[in-house]
Amino acid sequence: MDWADELAGSVQGPQVVNDSKTPSGTVHVGSLRGPVILDVIARALRARGLATTLLYGVDDLDPMDAQALLTPDAVDQEMGRPLAHVPDQAGDCHPSYARHHAQAFIDTFAGLGIHPDRYYWMSEVYATGAVDPYIRLALERAELVRQIYRRVANVQHPADWHPLQVVCEACGKVGTTIVTAWDGERVYYECRPHLVTWARGCGASGWTSPFGGRAKLGWNLEWAAQWSIFGVTIEPCGKDLSTAGGSRERADAIAREVFEREPPLNVPYEFLNIGGRKMSTSKGRGVAAHRIVEVVPPEQLRLLFLRPRPHQVIEFDPDGTDAIPRLFDEFDRLAAATAGREVKGELPAGYEHVFRYSLLDPQADVIAEAAAFRPEFAHLALLVQIPGVDLAERVAAEKGSPLTPREVELLEERIRAARAWLESYAPERARIVVRRDALPAEAAALGEDQRLFLGALALSVERSWPGTGGEWQERIFTVLTEAAIPAGRAFGAIYLAFLGRTNGPRAGWLMASLEPRFVIERLREAAGWAAPTETTGPGADPTVASGAGQGGAPAVSNVSQGGDE
Repeated sequence: MDWADELAGSVQGPQVVNDSKTPSGTVHVGSLRGPVILDVIARALRARGLATTLLYGVDDLDPMDAQALLTPDAVDQEMGRPLAHVPDQAGDCHPSYARHHAQAFIDTFAGLGIHPDRYYWMSEVYATGAVDPYIRLALERAELVRQIYRRVANVQHPADWHPLQVVCEACGKVGTTIVTAWDGERVYYECRPHLVTWARGCGASGWTSPFGGRAKLGWNLEWAAQWSIFGVTIEPCGKDLSTAGGSRERADAIAREVFEREPPLNVPYEFLNIGGRKMSTSKGRGVAAHRIVEVVPPEQLRLLFLRPRPHQVIEFDPDGTDAIPRLFDEFDRLAAATAGREVKGELPAGYEHVFRYSLLDPQADVIAEAAAFRPEFAHLALLVQIPGVDLAERVAAEKGSPLTPREVELLEERIRAARAWLESYAPERARIVVRRDALPAEAAALGEDQRLFLGALALSVERSWPGTGGEWQERIFTVLTEAAIPAGRAFGAIYLAFLGRTNGPRAGWLMASLEPRFVIERLREAAGWAAPTETTGPGADPTVASGAGQGGAPAVSNVSQGGDE
């Protein structure tokens, strides 16, 4: 996170950090990257003692242009109208389509530790007259605006084009109007039937006042006007807007030359892709932000956006993959490293800062949070599927001591996340039904090499019981290496013996979730023999011999709080 601290160290005086969003439909999870980056910048500035104001706006006077998100009977009527004037089709008491979708998005902020000092809605800002001075400047300097478009973006506007869109007095559409004249107080506009391909104008025309919310600036000019109205000093934006000749470069030039102020600092950030494709609000492509927060807790979701630097693309596909469990694993790895525990693999530069900025509370005790015991997510996802397991008791046993109140909170949060993941996104192999009543009939397909492996595994775990999923995984690999059986056949044998199928979740965590007596008896049965154990003698209780604790759970000692990492 050195980029945020470096940015904070490069500025002086009070700062205003801003972002805004056009609510053209259900806002996808990728759109949260901007607000999280804004929040981190604000935290870094405040940590340096700089007075900082965090703003977030909704560009709800923009025209409706997302045809895929409207019902067929509403397309002709609503396309081109300001989003603030389109009715809420969900019928849940929001005053407009814009309010419905924007509010669902904004409602996720507090849960992610993002607390803007002020929200603003551009339809309201226009109505107050705050934009009127900038509308007047843009109209008076229309030729300069046309020159900027030609020079910066090679966009050729006709000589009578003016940088304004009127809300048509006849049909209420704004996306279909064009202004061709200005007399100092009024503009002449036309609502053209074929001005754009995605909406039809009504053909009305006439002179009207452009002030008080009856018209809006084009997006590049509106953006630049926002900077002056709110005194913005820092505003990150998506990479698509930061390309040469793109919206940001045009807005920067308009700010300097038309509105005569220096544009804010930019921090371009990349997209979050699903399956290699950019998410799109207007096309309805992507995972809804307000849905993903029901599955991924806030600190792991913050990590998703903060682990790579802003200019790096994030590939995230939660549906039918292990993307969410891997996200938890990475968070736990950073926590363990921050707490001073040894972890496997290379750590990102400044990993302590990544972990700190991922925390919900900017005032949190970072070391205490890092040291808290967090059960491995994939293991917990197994445990919640096994009837009769006391999750709190099992996790405390794995920790080796009672859970603190904070650790109980973290456990409850992860239990909710695990159940939501299993219900919504988990691959089929992660959903399990352990065949407890009898050895699955499918186990008849086990080969001799697989039966020998299962027998050897039974003997090994009778001698010393693996305490965690990671330890189980290591033991399985040790035994399969000694048995000279391919890993695929070894793991397939375990799945057949316990699940009646040839695939499943990580076998080590599956075994760690089950009672020792049941595991040993099933391994011996699948191996085709039920001789006495070497360590216990005939009739002895393998849960005692293997070091199992009360309730059939393995007694765990010296377990790393970072899990198997």
